[in-house]
Amino acid sequence: MRFLMKTHYYQDIRLFKYRSTFFWYLALVLGSFVLPSLLDDYLISQLTFIAMYSIAAVGLMLLTGYTGQVSMGHAAFFATGSYTSAILTAHGIPFWVSLPLAGVFAGIVGGLIGRPILHLTGLYLAIATMGFAFILDEVLVRWESLTKGNLGYYLQPPAIGPLVIDTEIRFYYLSLIVLILTLLAAKNILRAPLGRAMIAIRDSEVASEAIGINLAKFKTMAFAVSAFFTGIAGCLYAHKVLFINPESYTIILSVELLAMVIIGGLGSLHGAVFGAAFFIFLPQLIIMTKDYLPKYIQNQTGLEPALFGLLIILVMLFEPLGLYGRWLKTRFYFEMFPLYKKDSFKREKKYQKAERH
Repeated sequence: MRFLMKTHYYQDIRLFKYRSTFFWYLALVLGSFVLPSLLDDYLISQLTFIAMYSIAAVGLMLLTGYTGQVSMGHAAFFATGSYTSAILTAHGIPFWVSLPLAGVFAGIVGGLIGRPILHLTGLYLAIATMGFAFILDEVLVRWESLTKGNLGYYLQPPAIGPLVIDTEIRFYYLSLIVLILTLLAAKNILRAPLGRAMIAIRDSEVASEAIGINLAKFKTMAFAVSAFFTGIAGCLYAHKVLFINPESYTIILSVELLAMVIIGGLGSLHGAVFGAAFFIFLPQLIIMTKDYLPKYIQNQTGLEPALFGLLIILVMLFEPLGLYGRWLKTRFYFEMFPLYKKDSFKREKKYQKAERH
């Protein structure tokens, strides 16, 4: 186990806690760029979806995991990014311009929505954001002159200059680069005054307001930043599937995004990626293992959704810190072996009782 002797306050907000951490992340990035040469198009496509959903999960993580504001309406920001990019590219705007504009417009919408509901917390905030998602869904259906309603919107493969991104490998690299930039941007936001204020608001709104943090300002900024990243993910999603309609952005998508950040591990950017990978690969794992089940179980209707839901419940029951929490415990075990104590991560009952109040 390593101990870091701190001599300056800025060491608390360094991008990498240890120097070796940078090289591990560099190796991971290089491995991610080499990985497509070892996989077929189907697996590359699944990795692309993981990258896109990870971007959206990072946005929601900043709002829910770091600011403590629960949102059940992030499908609306996802849809905003998708339709903004689709409409802009249909009118001749290049993809490399429409991509950031999709995020900016989604961020503006997020700020406008976040401002009037700042006084709400917990389930009331979740219901308010869910109501906004229902409103936007109706707008997408009714405003046929702009969104084409239920008929849907067809898109062309994106292009950056002369390079047309029309293969699985090219789109994977595009999504991977955007994900890396998103993680770096989110990490730097958390190191900046905005991120420190968001964390303070999550820990205690009363205490943060007492030390001079403007709750209205920073909550609105948190909504805007979260919606920005979600809009970027929506733009990539639209150009990946090449067809979008309102049915792609239902409340189910909002629930899935929220479940991703909870199962991945609240309060961790790693958890956003772990949660997205869990939701993409778990159904595939269930399909692969289905053939080994007894025949009378294989033929049951709704088996895959039932197993999927059961596994999610088991993760929530036995690993409340999420997948990233499990990784931290495993790493800590090997670092402390043979001095590891079973109750190292057990929370005190007194603290749990005080936290409820």
